[in-house]
Amino acid sequence: MSQVPPPDAVPSPEAVAPDATPAADPTAPVEATVPVEATASREPFAPVEPTVTAGSSAPADLTATATDVAADELAFDVDDLPGGALAALEAVLMVADEPIPAVRLASVLALPTARVQELLDELAAEYRGDHGGRPRGFELRLAGAGWRIYSASPYADVVGRFVLEGQTARLTQAALETLAVIAYRQPVTRGQVSGVRGVNVDGVVRTLTARGLVAEAGTEPTTGAVLYQTTGYFLERMGLASLDELPPLAPYLPDIDTLEGVDRANGEAR
Repeated sequence: MSQVPPPDAVPSPEAVAPDATPAADPTAPVEATVPVEATASREPFAPVEPTVTAGSSAPADLTATATDVAADELAFDVDDLPGGALAALEAVLMVADEPIPAVRLASVLALPTARVQELLDELAAEYRGDHGGRPRGFELRLAGAGWRIYSASPYADVVGRFVLEGQTARLTQAALETLAVIAYRQPVTRGQVSGVRGVNVDGVVRTLTARGLVAEAGTEPTTGAVLYQTTGYFLERMGLASLDELPPLAPYLPDIDTLEGVDRANGEAR
């Protein structure tokens, strides 16, 4: 026959172990049970599974932990790489498909912007063959607000032959001529461009607009015709920092004043 334990042997509610889980109230919100100290001491890659209510955000300490891990994984010193910071900068510029601002390069290389600017100047001088070095077939240019490596100007004929004979030309001759008129006489209307070229350019202008080389720039006050100008992407593709660097071709084109009556004669309004 079993014996009934004495009253003092039955554990009281206060004596229940602290990790014992009482009956949950179904109406009470569920809270994360992982203390901050415990989370901070975990291994960086250990899975953390806090219990949070639907729609609530994760605890701030967990987000910080993930950020710290990512920062540790990306930490490096470009000066320790073969060739140092200069070679690292050159490697980034070689794969860039658009001009990169010095500030962004500084962020990628984890270097001060002032030092990156010094490295850019040093690299550009090296490509030019300054200080007794051998000139390269490419050069480092400031195009717009960023830096990019381009083929050097003295080799334009050789590069052009390769592009035209070995690859498909990206723009037709008509498109290049139209783009030149817009670049040198902007802002201009389609009618004014047609007056210079002697042919209708509506389709060509649409193509240049679709490719992002030209864009609308308001309307002509008298006729209401749409004005067009080149874009920042045009400068990037041409390797120019500004329109002031365009070659002196403009004297061979008629002034806009000469073309004032073209839009009126054509009745262009769009």
